[in-house]
Amino acid sequence: MIFWIIITVLTFDFILEQTLGYLNTTRWSDTLPDEVKGIYDAEKYRKQQAYSRTNYRFGTLVSCYGFVIIMLMFAFCGFAVVNQWAEYITQNPIWTALLFFGILLLASDLLNMPFELYDTFVIEERFGFNRTTPRTFILDKLKGWALSAVIGGGLLALLIWLYGKTGPMFWLIAWATVTAFTLFMAMFYSSLIVPLFNRQTPLEDGPLKEAIRKFADSVDFKLENIFVIDGSKRSTKANAYFTGLGRKKRIVLYDTLVQDMTVPEIVAVLAHEVGHYKRHHIRRSLLLEILQTGVILYIFSLVVGAPELSSALGIAHPVFHAGMLAFGILFSPVSTLTGIVMNIFSRRNEYEADAFAVSHADGAALASALIKLSVKNLSNLRPHPACVFVYFSHPTLLQRLHRINNPTKNTAK
Repeated sequence: MIFWIIITVLTFDFILEQTLGYLNTTRWSDTLPDEVKGIYDAEKYRKQQAYSRTNYRFGTLVSCYGFVIIMLMFAFCGFAVVNQWAEYITQNPIWTALLFFGILLLASDLLNMPFELYDTFVIEERFGFNRTTPRTFILDKLKGWALSAVIGGGLLALLIWLYGKTGPMFWLIAWATVTAFTLFMAMFYSSLIVPLFNRQTPLEDGPLKEAIRKFADSVDFKLENIFVIDGSKRSTKANAYFTGLGRKKRIVLYDTLVQDMTVPEIVAVLAHEVGHYKRHHIRRSLLLEILQTGVILYIFSLVVGAPELSSALGIAHPVFHAGMLAFGILFSPVSTLTGIVMNIFSRRNEYEADAFAVSHADGAALASALIKLSVKNLSNLRPHPACVFVYFSHPTLLQRLHRINNPTKNTAK
């Protein structure tokens, strides 16, 4: 029964993804639609549409490939075979789990690597985005594997150890552990993990830094850390983000953003990011994430030892790692629903952050910056509403521009 439920869940997820992807194709157009006139010119719009078509076709191929692989794993008891390999090497439950997931994740990464290479060095290159060198790609892979082994493996080992030692209290202690880890990463990710992949340098003194300081003082926002990250090392796409908590909070600007935007536009983008902090979006999102983790761990603690979960993967005896994998698949419909709810709140938060930027900076500059970002990144300005509802954490550019140009509709003051 559990086996067939898992197959049904995987099939449903695949069909949902393909359906939403297809709905987006119904919005394609070879002529410039009225709603994007003044944002894209005809030639740039054709390039954006070609980029969307290429990514859709390639994404469909990758998705079908992944679906076939996991179905074959279930059909031929692939998970049981991997578990046998791990148990042949060691009978220690922690090391068995680490080997089990390590083999699966490494195999998955290697099987998907040709697609990653094609995406980076063919598709992104064709449309003028890629700046990743083969050396950078290889180093990123090696660093990613090392981080997964150290951080992911260490956290998994700790959870299994807690499960063996604490029994019924497992979920509560595990929740406290994961919460502590989440808070630690929220505070120190940018200063500990990001430097392994990118160089972050303090923003140089000058008109931009002075304008940012002036804005921060005007909204009573203590900002000591403004960094520029070498995003151009991998791509020409631009971005900016806010990270950290308390004294560890920092604003990070992509060097491509600094190069392409005016000072008022950059200040407006930063005002949007500061708006998230001022409206307590970051703390609320973090709190919701922690609460959601607690609920998941509690439900997981009730079923992890059930032999039906392991047997659904073809493993005769119940083991923690098999139960964890099966539970993750079974819980995915709930994750999809909670993701939709979180995206609804996230889109509302984006409107509020835009409203803050309009009220305290320059609304016209914010609109101009958002347009530049969308055009530079070849963003799809006309996604299907169903796709937006399910997947988008941000409103579309046209929706945001409508709110910016009609400030009475904004809820944040």
